[in-house]
Amino acid sequence: MTQLAGVSTPEVLTEARRRRTFAVISHPDAGKSTLTEALLLHARAITTAGATHGKAGRRGTVSDWMAMEQARGISVTSAAIQFEYRDAVINLVDTPGHADFSEDTFRVLSAVDAAVMLVDASKGLEVQTMKLFAVCKQRGLPVITVINKWDRPGAEALDLMDEIRERTGLLPTPLTWPVGVAGDFRGVIDRSSNEFIRFHRTAGGAKTAEPERLSVAVAAAEEGAAWVTATEESELLAEESQDHDEARFLANETTPVLFAAAVLNFGVQHILDTLVDFAPAAEAREDASGGHRPVDSAFSGFVFKVQSGMNASHRDHVAFVRVCSGQFRRGMIVTHAASGRPFATKYAQHLFGREREVADEAWPGDIVGLVNASALRVGDSIFELEPVEYPPLPMFAPEHFRVVRSADSSKHKQFRRGIDQLDHEGVIQVLRSELRGDQAPVLGAVGPMQFEVVEERMTHDFGAAIRTEALPYQLARRTDRASAEILGHDRQVEVLMRSDGTLLALFSTPWRLRNTVRDHPELMLEDLATGSNEVPAAY
Repeated sequence: MTQLAGVSTPEVLTEARRRRTFAVISHPDAGKSTLTEALLLHARAITTAGATHGKAGRRGTVSDWMAMEQARGISVTSAAIQFEYRDAVINLVDTPGHADFSEDTFRVLSAVDAAVMLVDASKGLEVQTMKLFAVCKQRGLPVITVINKWDRPGAEALDLMDEIRERTGLLPTPLTWPVGVAGDFRGVIDRSSNEFIRFHRTAGGAKTAEPERLSVAVAAAEEGAAWVTATEESELLAEESQDHDEARFLANETTPVLFAAAVLNFGVQHILDTLVDFAPAAEAREDASGGHRPVDSAFSGFVFKVQSGMNASHRDHVAFVRVCSGQFRRGMIVTHAASGRPFATKYAQHLFGREREVADEAWPGDIVGLVNASALRVGDSIFELEPVEYPPLPMFAPEHFRVVRSADSSKHKQFRRGIDQLDHEGVIQVLRSELRGDQAPVLGAVGPMQFEVVEERMTHDFGAAIRTEALPYQLARRTDRASAEILGHDRQVEVLMRSDGTLLALFSTPWRLRNTVRDHPELMLEDLATGSNEVPAAY
């Protein structure tokens, strides 16, 4: 039996097999944070769900801890929550609920082993849903689909199955099937046993809805035509080979489907059971060289998020680390792959929304918050013993640009510290040039709501109110110094440097980019997503 820093290989493998690490993803307003609360409620991790009906009585959900999130009722930052269910350890990562924060969502998807995709029963596969399906497929993440809001009027269940199959290329294999049309949710057929699971309403969905299992005979007698229709549709699915196959699910060929009403806690326990029974445990992850580091190797992990302002009293910041291999031990000395320098993990915590508890140990699949590890940036790898570096996380091409200045010139130090910290966290991309100087850097964002987060954080976290001014640029291209000298003579183009050293050429319009490429084909003007120097026909 081999030993890794005092822990046996079988112990690491046992703990890794217990982990289920997944993200909840969907189009905005599909109910991600509500589902997160409902899952915690059914796992007995909380006693009362935070989402209640009516604005006057609304409480913030556990995963939405920022004041802006609680005020608007949307998630603008990812949140990691760990809890136990049955014999498994669940690491749930709630993701931003708005398309403007897609970059944060994509980073989260690099740190999980599966995804729960929430689909609104009335709206089907929306734009953001399709983007996330594509990313999951590209990353090889198995996807469990939950048709949410079945308690409201919506599409036909079979039509939704056809839409999933046609638009995602994944074969839907329902584990449950609704009895009653959308808006008349009576319960579901458990397709593995053919039992009828009837759900009972609870006041405002604040408490768990305990399922009642009934035999086929009782269900047929009590539900009548609705039961007959549901069983006929379930049999049709079986004839089309739309039954769950674990191998095909893990190969990203199929997606198990469950029907639920998260706000009323209908179908939520079945989601938990599905995660434990079918979702993959932590496995060997690919490193930057193309190899795979086994989970029973010495400790390693990577940072997928850095967040400050979670503790208003101490103004600390937390690096979220996905444990990829070995055992993490609080206080252990690890090596920062980017710099080669060692550092001690003295302050390590598990997070439950904004609440924390000391993390003495963690295993592959877990997410650990390293407090005040100021050297760590998003995408950094850390390890013990054998060196390893995991693939870098993508940075999106910004599409919105604003100059930012301190509203109070006497608070320049706070202004500089705040902007640098938000850049460090990946909240915003900070672009600078000698011409503009540090007094007026340019902020680049994927979506305009990112600027609102910056204003909120700068005012409340750093005590430095800001003023912003929109710039007339619509797109950015990666360039080099030789090209930058030529572009510097064009008044409709500005070249700035991102904090990672990348030079970005900002163009006022796609037309301006096309003309520049036509007049100077020798220039380096790479698309940040594809690396191509070509201008798409759509431009």
